[in-house]
Amino acid sequence: MLVQQLIAASTHIVAKSVTHSLHPTMVVLFRAFFSCIFYGSWMIIRRSQVKRIDAEDRLPIILLGLLNIPLNQLLFVWGVQLGSAPNAALAYALSPAFVLVIMSVFMRERPSWKKRIGVAIAFAGTALVLIDKGARLSSDLFLGNIIVLTASLAWSFYTVFGRRLAIKYGAFYLTACTMFVGTILYIPIYLLLPLPFDTSGLTSVVNGVDPAMTWFQLFFLGMITSGLGFGLWYYALTHWDPAKVSVFNNLQPILTTILAFFLFSQVPTPLFVVGGAIALTGVIVTQRG
Repeated sequence: MLVQQLIAASTHIVAKSVTHSLHPTMVVLFRAFFSCIFYGSWMIIRRSQVKRIDAEDRLPIILLGLLNIPLNQLLFVWGVQLGSAPNAALAYALSPAFVLVIMSVFMRERPSWKKRIGVAIAFAGTALVLIDKGARLSSDLFLGNIIVLTASLAWSFYTVFGRRLAIKYGAFYLTACTMFVGTILYIPIYLLLPLPFDTSGLTSVVNGVDPAMTWFQLFFLGMITSGLGFGLWYYALTHWDPAKVSVFNNLQPILTTILAFFLFSQVPTPLFVVGGAIALTGVIVTQRG
């Protein structure tokens, strides 16, 4: 989960950056293609793990594919373009709370009081960290915040409803299936959206972003984030329940700040230290719940 969160911690920044040169809908299209290349290669290498999907599981996998790319990924990238990276991280810090509600309503599971308290503590600590980094609940970029919150909700459904199938078929194989299905579902949506087809960011400098950097960012979002990162997420779900996995989202801004300290000598503020300690406490309480 630490590796997965290190990958996820940079996603908000990379997604915000790449939308300076490409429209979010095109970013998601190329991200989906790169993730399909990643999982297509994985399935060729690990052919022994490819299984026949039972008839009763086909519709749930189609729904997971819909939640994955047309909903979560499209809304996330579009919302980050309209809003800010810190606000997007704050929205995803709410995913553990969404997970607890979904588990209670749809799965009839009553999370223990330790899990509920741990999630609340973790979010409080993360909110302090993100406020220190520029996130604002009362931001003027209201539409972007609402869109990213919806993406976070879709990710929470993807987390809860994917666990059973990840255990049954294997984490990386299920993720591969949701990527392929999600890409197939997204292509007609992309073609039907009344938006200009502008690929200039792929071949020339747009808004100061070099095309080589644009391609690298698309590669990172598709191969690393959607590829390795999503697979590790479902892998964790085969070992822990959704509440224990999703609470790790609260570590993303903390890990980002720690990386900035080691790479760029950016010294954390006292508010970050306090918020990070509170968030880590919440994660520990949730794990013990």
